[in-house]
Amino acid sequence: MKAVVFLADGFEECEALIVVDILRRAGVETVMASAMDTLTIDSSRHIKVLADVFADSVDYDSTDLIFLPGGRLGTENLGANRIVKDMCKEFAASKRVAAICAAPSLLASLGLLEGKRATCHPDFEGQMAGAKLTGDSVTIDGNIITGQGLGASFDFAFELAAMLAGEEKAEEIRKAICYRY
Repeated sequence: MKAVVFLADGFEECEALIVVDILRRAGVETVMASAMDTLTIDSSRHIKVLADVFADSVDYDSTDLIFLPGGRLGTENLGANRIVKDMCKEFAASKRVAAICAAPSLLASLGLLEGKRATCHPDFEGQMAGAKLTGDSVTIDGNIITGQGLGASFDFAFELAAMLAGEEKAEEIRKAICYRY
């Protein structure tokens, strides 16, 4: 199994890195792909993170899931990247797309949440045209997984891990990191 995490300046570092951490613990090949013109990405709290590759050099054919972390500016920057938008459309049609916090609004802007159940940070609910908002921490509708925000990051990451590596593996990691739910 393989996941690609798109990073762009202004991304919410905890939302992104908790998912990367949990997926890698689950044995999922997890690639951090820069949607910027540099591999060094400046997060929303100005923590520099080094992406593994540029978004245009990823083998998407062998990828099972793409993930968009939130952050207002990060989401805007992801939305300015043609590859990110194209892959969201492609994966929504045939594979899995995950987005958390502000990032589900990008999926909505692409028409990918029309008639689908979804969640996002409350500040972005007005940008979720066409979606049936749940207000839940994590919402799964078919192959689209959305999360509400930083507080939902662990639950969100474990849902992704269970999808890609199995519930048993996700539970093993929950216990190993002393996650209480």
